[in-house]
Amino acid sequence: MKIILDAMSGDFAPTEIVKGGALAAKELGVEILLVGNEDEIRKVMTENALSDENIEIYDCKETISMEDDPTSILKEKKGSSMGVALTLLKDGKGDAAVSAGNTGALLAGGTLIVKRIPGVTRAALAPILPRKNGKTMIIDAGANTECRPEMLEQFGVMGSAYMKYAEHIENPKVGLANNGSEETKGTEVVIEAHNALKKRKDINFVGNVEGRGVMLGECDVFVCDGFTGNLVLKSCEGFGLLIMEMLKEVFLKGFFSKIAALLVLKKIKKLKKSLDYKEVGGAVLLGIKKPVIKAHGNSDAKTIKNAIKQARRFAEGGVIKSIEDALNNN
Repeated sequence: MKIILDAMSGDFAPTEIVKGGALAAKELGVEILLVGNEDEIRKVMTENALSDENIEIYDCKETISMEDDPTSILKEKKGSSMGVALTLLKDGKGDAAVSAGNTGALLAGGTLIVKRIPGVTRAALAPILPRKNGKTMIIDAGANTECRPEMLEQFGVMGSAYMKYAEHIENPKVGLANNGSEETKGTEVVIEAHNALKKRKDINFVGNVEGRGVMLGECDVFVCDGFTGNLVLKSCEGFGLLIMEMLKEVFLKGFFSKIAALLVLKKIKKLKKSLDYKEVGGAVLLGIKKPVIKAHGNSDAKTIKNAIKQARRFAEGGVIKSIEDALNNN
Protein backbone atom coordinates (compact mmCIF):
# COMPACT_ATOMS: atom_id res chain seq x y z
CA MET A 1 0.00 0.00 0.00
CA LYS A 2 1.47 3.34 -1.08
CA ILE A 3 0.12 6.63 0.29
CA ILE A 4 0.95 9.89 -1.51
CA LEU A 5 1.58 12.65 1.04
CA ASP A 6 1.56 16.36 0.20
CA ALA A 7 4.58 17.35 2.28
CA MET A 8 4.44 21.11 1.78
CA SER A 9 0.87 21.97 2.78
CA GLY A 10 -0.41 22.76 6.27
CA ASP A 11 0.44 25.17 9.08
CA PHE A 12 3.45 23.13 10.23
CA ALA A 13 4.72 21.86 6.87
CA PRO A 14 7.04 20.38 6.01
CA THR A 15 8.33 19.39 9.47
CA GLU A 16 5.22 17.82 11.01
CA ILE A 17 4.05 16.36 7.71
CA VAL A 18 7.36 14.61 7.07
CA LYS A 19 7.55 13.38 10.68
CA GLY A 20 3.99 12.03 10.39
CA GLY A 21 4.83 10.26 7.15
CA ALA A 22 7.89 8.67 8.76
CA LEU A 23 5.79 7.55 11.73
CA ALA A 24 3.27 5.94 9.39
CA ALA A 25 5.98 4.19 7.39
CA LYS A 26 7.42 2.77 10.61
CA GLU A 27 4.23 1.87 12.49
CA LEU A 28 1.62 1.15 9.80
CA GLY A 29 3.65 -0.84 7.30
CA VAL A 30 2.80 1.45 4.38
CA GLU A 31 4.99 3.03 1.73
CA ILE A 32 5.02 6.83 1.73
CA LEU A 33 5.57 9.01 -1.34
CA LEU A 34 6.45 12.49 -0.07
CA VAL A 35 5.68 15.19 -2.63
CA GLY A 36 7.43 18.53 -2.23
CA ASN A 37 10.75 20.36 -2.10
CA GLU A 38 13.30 17.55 -1.78
CA ASP A 39 15.96 19.73 -0.16
CA GLU A 40 13.58 20.86 2.59
CA ILE A 41 12.21 17.35 3.10
CA ARG A 42 15.69 15.83 3.45
CA LYS A 43 16.69 18.61 5.85
CA VAL A 44 13.74 17.73 8.11
CA MET A 45 14.61 14.04 7.95
CA THR A 46 18.26 14.71 8.84
CA GLU A 47 17.49 17.13 11.70
CA ASN A 48 15.00 14.70 13.23
CA ALA A 49 17.01 11.52 12.55
CA LEU A 50 14.15 10.02 10.53
CA SER A 51 14.61 6.76 8.68
CA ASP A 52 13.99 6.79 4.92
CA GLU A 53 12.87 3.16 4.91
CA ASN A 54 9.67 2.79 2.85
CA ILE A 55 9.85 6.52 2.00
CA GLU A 56 10.23 7.95 -1.49
CA ILE A 57 10.47 11.63 -2.43
CA TYR A 58 9.00 13.27 -5.53
CA ASP A 59 10.61 16.67 -5.97
CA CYS A 60 8.57 19.77 -6.83
CA LYS A 61 9.17 23.36 -5.80
CA GLU A 62 5.75 25.04 -5.82
CA THR A 63 3.21 25.18 -2.98
CA ILE A 64 -0.41 26.27 -2.77
CA SER A 65 -0.98 28.55 0.21
CA MET A 66 -4.19 28.89 2.21
CA GLU A 67 -4.70 32.31 0.59
CA ASP A 68 -4.40 31.09 -3.01
CA ASP A 69 -7.47 30.86 -5.22
CA PRO A 70 -8.64 27.22 -5.20
CA THR A 71 -8.73 27.11 -9.01
CA SER A 72 -4.99 27.89 -9.13
CA ILE A 73 -4.37 24.15 -8.72
CA LEU A 74 -5.71 23.69 -12.25
CA LYS A 75 -3.62 26.42 -13.88
CA GLU A 76 -0.68 28.40 -12.53
CA LYS A 77 -0.16 26.11 -9.49
CA LYS A 78 -0.73 22.77 -11.20
CA GLY A 79 2.93 21.98 -10.43
CA SER A 80 2.45 22.55 -6.69
CA SER A 81 2.92 19.74 -4.17
CA MET A 82 -0.85 19.30 -3.90
CA GLY A 83 -1.43 19.40 -7.66
CA VAL A 84 1.38 16.92 -8.32
CA ALA A 85 0.17 14.61 -5.52
CA LEU A 86 -3.32 14.46 -7.04
CA THR A 87 -1.92 13.93 -10.54
CA LEU A 88 0.26 11.07 -9.28
CA LEU A 89 -2.83 9.56 -7.64
CA LYS A 90 -4.81 9.86 -10.87
CA ASP A 91 -1.98 8.18 -12.77
CA GLY A 92 -1.93 5.20 -10.40
CA LYS A 93 1.37 6.02 -8.68
CA GLY A 94 -0.22 5.47 -5.27
CA ASP A 95 -3.33 4.04 -3.64
CA ALA A 96 -4.51 7.16 -1.78
CA ALA A 97 -3.50 10.77 -1.14
CA VAL A 98 -3.35 12.92 2.01
CA SER A 99 -3.04 16.71 2.22
CA ALA A 100 -3.37 19.25 5.04
CA GLY A 101 -3.54 22.14 2.58
CA ASN A 102 -6.07 24.53 1.07
CA THR A 103 -9.47 22.81 1.30
CA GLY A 104 -10.95 24.55 -1.73
CA ALA A 105 -7.94 23.67 -3.87
CA LEU A 106 -8.08 20.03 -2.76
CA LEU A 107 -11.79 19.86 -3.65
CA ALA A 108 -11.16 21.47 -7.04
CA GLY A 109 -8.21 19.18 -7.72
CA GLY A 110 -10.02 16.09 -6.55
CA THR A 111 -13.00 16.84 -8.75
CA LEU A 112 -11.19 18.03 -11.88
CA ILE A 113 -7.85 16.18 -11.76
CA VAL A 114 -8.78 12.85 -10.16
CA LYS A 115 -12.39 13.20 -11.47
CA ARG A 116 -15.75 12.20 -10.00
CA ILE A 117 -17.14 8.68 -9.90
CA PRO A 118 -19.56 8.26 -12.84
CA GLY A 119 -23.07 9.17 -11.69
CA VAL A 120 -21.95 11.33 -8.76
CA THR A 121 -23.40 14.83 -9.01
CA ARG A 122 -21.04 16.51 -6.53
CA ALA A 123 -18.13 15.37 -4.38
CA ALA A 124 -18.57 15.90 -0.63
CA LEU A 125 -16.26 16.66 2.26
CA ALA A 126 -16.97 14.18 5.04
CA PRO A 127 -15.18 14.53 8.40
CA ILE A 128 -15.64 11.83 11.02
CA LEU A 129 -16.17 12.88 14.62
CA PRO A 130 -15.34 10.72 17.63
CA ARG A 131 -18.25 10.15 19.97
CA LYS A 132 -19.09 7.86 22.84
CA ASN A 133 -18.83 4.25 21.65
CA GLY A 134 -18.25 5.11 18.03
CA LYS A 135 -17.86 7.66 15.26
CA THR A 136 -20.21 9.85 13.26
CA MET A 137 -19.60 11.08 9.72
CA ILE A 138 -20.92 14.50 8.71
CA ILE A 139 -21.54 14.68 4.96
CA ASP A 140 -21.30 17.36 3.57
CA ALA A 141 -19.21 19.69 5.77
CA GLY A 142 -18.34 22.52 3.43
CA ALA A 143 -17.94 21.49 -0.20
CA ASN A 144 -21.53 22.30 -1.21
CA THR A 145 -23.24 25.10 0.72
CA GLU A 146 -26.52 24.53 -1.12
CA CYS A 147 -27.77 21.11 -2.18
CA ARG A 148 -30.51 19.61 -4.29
CA PRO A 149 -32.46 16.58 -2.96
CA GLU A 150 -30.62 14.12 -5.24
CA MET A 151 -27.29 15.36 -3.90
CA LEU A 152 -28.34 14.69 -0.30
CA GLU A 153 -29.54 11.24 -1.35
CA GLN A 154 -26.14 10.47 -2.89
CA PHE A 155 -24.38 11.76 0.23
CA GLY A 156 -26.34 9.22 2.26
CA VAL A 157 -25.33 6.40 -0.08
CA MET A 158 -21.66 7.40 -0.16
CA GLY A 159 -21.44 7.95 3.59
CA SER A 160 -23.07 4.60 4.30
CA ALA A 161 -20.62 2.82 1.98
CA TYR A 162 -17.62 4.42 3.67
CA MET A 163 -18.74 3.71 7.22
CA LYS A 164 -19.57 0.11 6.34
CA TYR A 165 -16.49 -0.85 4.35
CA ALA A 166 -13.78 1.45 5.79
CA GLU A 167 -14.93 1.83 9.40
CA HIS A 168 -16.49 -1.67 9.55
CA ILE A 169 -19.84 -0.58 11.00
CA GLU A 170 -22.42 -3.21 10.18
CA ASN A 171 -25.55 -1.64 8.67
CA PRO A 172 -24.63 2.01 9.50
CA LYS A 173 -27.51 4.28 10.48
CA VAL A 174 -28.06 7.16 8.06
CA GLY A 175 -29.83 10.25 9.37
CA LEU A 176 -30.91 13.44 7.62
CA ALA A 177 -30.20 16.77 9.35
CA ASN A 178 -33.41 18.55 10.30
CA ASN A 179 -34.95 20.78 12.96
CA GLY A 180 -37.28 18.01 14.09
CA SER A 181 -37.83 14.27 13.74
CA GLU A 182 -41.20 14.49 11.98
CA GLU A 183 -41.19 13.62 8.27
CA THR A 184 -43.02 16.84 7.40
CA LYS A 185 -40.42 19.09 9.07
CA GLY A 186 -37.82 21.13 7.20
CA THR A 187 -37.44 22.85 3.85
CA GLU A 188 -38.83 21.54 0.59
CA VAL A 189 -35.36 20.26 -0.34
CA VAL A 190 -35.02 18.33 2.93
CA ILE A 191 -38.52 16.83 2.65
CA GLU A 192 -37.80 15.62 -0.89
CA ALA A 193 -34.45 14.21 0.20
CA HIS A 194 -36.15 12.43 3.11
CA ASN A 195 -38.62 10.75 0.75
CA ALA A 196 -35.82 9.67 -1.60
CA LEU A 197 -33.65 8.24 1.19
CA LYS A 198 -36.64 6.48 2.72
CA LYS A 199 -37.27 4.61 -0.54
CA ARG A 200 -33.75 3.22 -0.81
CA LYS A 201 -33.34 -0.44 0.14
CA ASP A 202 -29.53 -0.40 0.19
CA ILE A 203 -29.07 1.90 3.21
CA ASN A 204 -30.34 1.92 6.78
CA PHE A 205 -32.15 5.26 6.79
CA VAL A 206 -33.36 6.17 10.29
CA GLY A 207 -35.12 9.41 9.38
CA ASN A 208 -34.57 12.98 10.48
CA VAL A 209 -31.93 13.68 13.14
CA GLU A 210 -31.50 16.93 15.06
CA GLY A 211 -28.08 18.46 15.74
CA ARG A 212 -27.77 16.95 19.22
CA GLY A 213 -28.05 13.48 17.70
CA VAL A 214 -24.59 13.74 16.12
CA MET A 215 -22.66 13.30 19.38
CA LEU A 216 -25.36 11.18 21.02
CA GLY A 217 -24.98 8.46 18.39
CA GLU A 218 -28.45 8.63 16.84
CA CYS A 219 -26.84 8.01 13.46
CA ASP A 220 -23.49 6.96 12.00
CA VAL A 221 -23.90 9.16 8.92
CA PHE A 222 -25.34 12.68 9.33
CA VAL A 223 -26.50 13.94 5.92
CA CYS A 224 -26.73 17.68 5.32
CA ASP A 225 -25.72 20.54 3.06
CA GLY A 226 -22.21 21.91 3.48
CA PHE A 227 -23.30 25.10 5.25
CA THR A 228 -25.15 23.18 7.96
CA GLY A 229 -22.49 20.50 8.21
CA ASN A 230 -19.65 22.96 8.73
CA LEU A 231 -21.55 24.71 11.53
CA VAL A 232 -22.30 21.39 13.23
CA LEU A 233 -18.68 20.24 12.84
CA LYS A 234 -17.16 23.38 14.36
CA SER A 235 -19.76 23.40 17.15
CA CYS A 236 -18.95 19.80 18.11
CA GLU A 237 -15.20 20.45 18.04
CA GLY A 238 -15.66 23.57 20.17
CA PHE A 239 -17.84 21.72 22.66
CA GLY A 240 -15.20 19.02 23.07
CA LEU A 241 -12.54 21.64 23.80
CA LEU A 242 -14.87 23.39 26.26
CA ILE A 243 -15.53 20.17 28.20
CA MET A 244 -11.80 19.53 28.62
CA GLU A 245 -11.15 23.12 29.73
CA MET A 246 -13.96 22.94 32.30
CA LEU A 247 -12.66 19.63 33.66
CA LYS A 248 -9.17 21.11 33.96
CA GLU A 249 -10.54 24.06 35.97
CA VAL A 250 -12.52 21.77 38.29
CA PHE A 251 -9.69 19.35 39.03
CA LEU A 252 -6.88 21.87 39.37
CA LYS A 253 -8.71 24.22 41.73
CA GLY A 254 -7.52 23.47 45.25
CA PHE A 255 -5.55 20.73 46.99
CA PHE A 256 -8.35 18.17 47.36
CA SER A 257 -9.46 18.64 43.75
CA LYS A 258 -5.92 17.84 42.62
CA ILE A 259 -5.94 14.67 44.74
CA ALA A 260 -9.26 13.68 43.17
CA ALA A 261 -7.79 14.35 39.70
CA LEU A 262 -4.97 11.89 40.37
CA LEU A 263 -7.50 9.21 41.28
CA VAL A 264 -9.40 9.56 37.99
CA LEU A 265 -6.47 10.55 35.76
CA LYS A 266 -6.72 7.47 33.53
CA LYS A 267 -10.43 8.05 32.92
CA ILE A 268 -9.81 11.73 32.14
CA LYS A 269 -7.14 10.80 29.60
CA LYS A 270 -9.51 8.27 28.03
CA LEU A 271 -12.24 10.93 27.80
CA LYS A 272 -9.83 13.40 26.24
CA LYS A 273 -8.76 10.84 23.66
CA SER A 274 -12.38 10.03 22.78
CA LEU A 275 -13.08 13.73 22.09
CA ASP A 276 -9.83 14.47 20.23
CA TYR A 277 -10.29 14.96 16.46
CA LYS A 278 -6.57 14.24 16.02
CA GLU A 279 -7.32 10.60 16.78
CA VAL A 280 -9.42 10.37 13.60
CA GLY A 281 -7.04 12.03 11.15
CA GLY A 282 -9.09 14.13 8.78
CA ALA A 283 -12.03 14.44 6.44
CA VAL A 284 -12.78 12.06 3.59
CA LEU A 285 -13.35 13.45 0.10
CA LEU A 286 -16.14 11.22 -1.18
CA GLY A 287 -17.44 10.99 -4.72
CA ILE A 288 -14.13 10.96 -6.64
CA LYS A 289 -12.42 8.01 -8.28
CA LYS A 290 -9.54 7.58 -5.82
CA PRO A 291 -9.23 7.88 -2.02
CA VAL A 292 -8.30 11.38 -0.79
CA ILE A 293 -8.07 12.56 2.83
CA LYS A 294 -8.09 16.22 3.86
CA ALA A 295 -6.09 16.48 7.09
CA HIS A 296 -6.56 19.43 9.46
CA GLY A 297 -4.55 22.51 8.54
CA ASN A 298 -2.91 22.53 11.98
CA SER A 299 -2.04 18.83 11.86
CA ASP A 300 0.94 17.63 13.87
CA ALA A 301 2.85 14.42 13.18
CA LYS A 302 0.37 12.28 15.13
CA THR A 303 -2.59 13.68 13.20
CA ILE A 304 -0.85 13.07 9.87
CA LYS A 305 -0.06 9.49 10.86
CA ASN A 306 -3.74 8.93 11.72
CA ALA A 307 -4.83 10.55 8.44
CA ILE A 308 -2.58 8.10 6.59
CA LYS A 309 -4.09 5.25 8.61
CA GLN A 310 -7.51 6.51 7.59
CA ALA A 311 -6.41 6.68 3.93
CA ARG A 312 -5.22 3.08 4.13
CA ARG A 313 -8.62 1.94 5.46
CA PHE A 314 -10.32 3.90 2.69
CA ALA A 315 -8.20 2.26 -0.01
CA GLU A 316 -8.42 -1.25 1.44
CA GLY A 317 -12.17 -1.16 2.03
CA GLY A 318 -13.35 -1.12 -1.58
CA VAL A 319 -15.51 1.92 -0.79
CA ILE A 320 -15.37 3.46 -4.25
CA LYS A 321 -16.44 0.23 -5.95
CA SER A 322 -19.37 -0.11 -3.55
CA ILE A 323 -20.45 3.49 -4.29
CA GLU A 324 -20.29 2.79 -8.02
CA ASP A 325 -22.40 -0.36 -7.61
CA ALA A 326 -24.99 1.42 -5.44
CA LEU A 327 -25.43 4.26 -7.91
CA ASN A 328 -25.57 1.96 -10.95
CA ASN A 329 -28.01 -0.50 -9.40
CA ASN A 330 -30.50 2.04 -8.08
